[in-house]
Parts: sequence; C-alpha cells; structure tokens
Amino acid sequence: MALDLPDFPWDALAPAAATARAHPGGIVDLSVGSPVDPTPAVVREALRDATDAHAYPQVAGTPALRAAIVEWYARRRGVSGLTDAAVLPTIGSKELIAGLALWLGLGPGDTIVYPQAAYPTYELGAALVGATAFASDDPTEWPEGTRLIWLNSPGNPDGSVLSIERLRAAVERARELGAVIAGDECYAELGWDGEWSDRPTPCILDSRVVGGDLTGVLSVYSLSKQSNLAGYRAGFVAGDPEVIAALLAVRKHAGLMPPAPVQQAMTVALADEAHVAEQKARYRARRDRLAAALVGAGFRIDHSEAGLYLWATRGEDSWATISWLADRGILAAPGAFYGVAGRQHVRVALTTTDERIDAAADRLAR
Repeated sequence: MALDLPDFPWDALAPAAATARAHPGGIVDLSVGSPVDPTPAVVREALRDATDAHAYPQVAGTPALRAAIVEWYARRRGVSGLTDAAVLPTIGSKELIAGLALWLGLGPGDTIVYPQAAYPTYELGAALVGATAFASDDPTEWPEGTRLIWLNSPGNPDGSVLSIERLRAAVERARELGAVIAGDECYAELGWDGEWSDRPTPCILDSRVVGGDLTGVLSVYSLSKQSNLAGYRAGFVAGDPEVIAALLAVRKHAGLMPPAPVQQAMTVALADEAHVAEQKARYRARRDRLAAALVGAGFRIDHSEAGLYLWATRGEDSWATISWLADRGILAAPGAFYGVAGRQHVRVALTTTDERIDAAADRLAR
C-alpha cells in the first residue's frame, strides 16, 4: 500500500531548466541551496585522520562531539546549561525533520504545524504518519490536538528571522497545547541585516525564550550551510533531555548513526570559527551583487534578512517569473513550491560561483 505523500515539486522545474541550459552563456543555476565552495581544509584533515573507523560509531555521538555541540550552543547561540544528555548528532538535519513525528509516536488524529512558507519536508513528516499538516505562522491559530510544531528561523525559502518575542510566544502556545516545538535553525550563522549581520540569529533554546525550562523544546541544526558539509550529512538536535533520550532509543534500534569520521569532522568544524566567517564573507559578496541586480531588473526583495536565498517578486505568478528568468539562462525555484504564501515569489539561491553570480547580474542588467 503506497504512502500518500506530497508531490515532489522539483520535477516540474525541468522545462525551465532546459530553457536556461540552452542560453548561449550556459545556465546559471540558482535553484538549489547546495554549497559549491570547498569544504574547509581543517575539516577535511580531521576526516582523513579518522578514516580507521573499524568499529561501529556511537549513535549518541562521541563524548568529544557531544561536548563540542554543548560548547558551540554556549559560545555561538548564547544557550547555557546544556548537558551531554541534551544533544544528539543526526545524519544531516533533513532526516530528523522527516522522521521526528514518527519517532515521537504521532499518527492519525494528531496535528503537525509548520510555517506558511516552508520547504516540503515538514509536510512530508506529517504524511509519513498520517497526521494532519497545518500551515500557520500565528500561534493563536494552532488548534487543539497539535502535537508537534515546526518553526524555521532563518526561514527557507524567505529568509525571515523570528525575534526572541515571537519565539517565546510560540513556545508558550506549544506548552498550552502540550506539543513538542522544534526550531529548524540551520541558517543561523548567515544573518545579513541589522543586528544579525555580525552574530547568529536567535535560538529557540535561549533562556529568554524558554524561561530556563527546556521541556518540550528542540533546536535542529546542520553544518551543511555554515561549513560546506552538505555531502558529509552532519547535523544535530538539542533541547529537552527527555525528548532527546526518546529519540536516542529509537535511533539505536534503527542504526541511525553518523559515520565515525564524520563525527570527528563535526567536532573540529564546531570549534573553528575562522572558516565560518570566511564562507559568510563569500556569500555576503554574492548576495550584494545579486540583490542589486534583481532590484535593478524590477524585482522587490522581501524578508531575506538571513540565509542562502533572496525571496524576490515581480508581482506576478511565480511560474511566469521562472519563465522570464529561464529565457535569460537563469534558473530559480518558484515560490509555489513552498506553499500558497509564495505563489508570487521566486527563491534565488546564493550557492553558485562568483563567475556565475556575475553572469546572472550581467544578464539581469540587460
């Protein structure tokens, strides 16, 4: 019996991709947020040094990795008081997002809330267990029967950032409902505007949000974006030790364990801030050039305070904009992929080379 899964939207982008590839100067692919820059040497060296991985890795993570995650939350996110029992490495963050509802024992009759503009994995997690998926950014709308709430800040696709006050209101409502609330925060190191330009965006585990009580609250993170480790599948979750223990028990049974060399690479990556700042500077330069070119071509950029994307609109159906860009050899992602809220926007990724960013800017200027 087949699962009733949401459509996988990327297949619908194939005709626009073909048009963009036919451009005399080649395609500028800004549709997917997959890093193109090298994995930092310090991380690759750590991976290489750990390749004698003859024994099974630890599902809970090595003591060194757990300590590095705890220390990173304190140093970079302002979250103190975590212990080894409050953190858990994952095989990237997407598998955790897709599987969390299952591992929490949710099913038909339960509701899972996720953002109105969101990438499809939250809805997939609900479909896998037969739960009701409910898209809403307003805590007052979240219904009784809600058992899991997903926040995404900085947001994919729109780059919006939730303030401490909005995070606190969401956590308070989750506790009224008796729901687990999870913040998907993998773009936290990539803030661009105002106060986020030189420090990470707010964390759902911040004491100003949770009031010193982690009950029912999780933070999900990935090193794919800040450290160019998408191919390593290097993520982790932190928060309520009781929920973490429940996830660990399931993951032990299922054998969901990051490879030992990856765990060592994560440990080193979390301790090194220099490569994160270097990569952020690359993205900032690309963002500045691309944003100026889009505005010059008549686009308006909404939100986009953080993350790897520009959330842009020409005030028309997103597929019309995709066609306009494809005729110029540029491929973006239609906002329609991310829910009704995105039907007049396109998501433009910063994850291509400087040469391709310059090519896109030149084409938009023409």
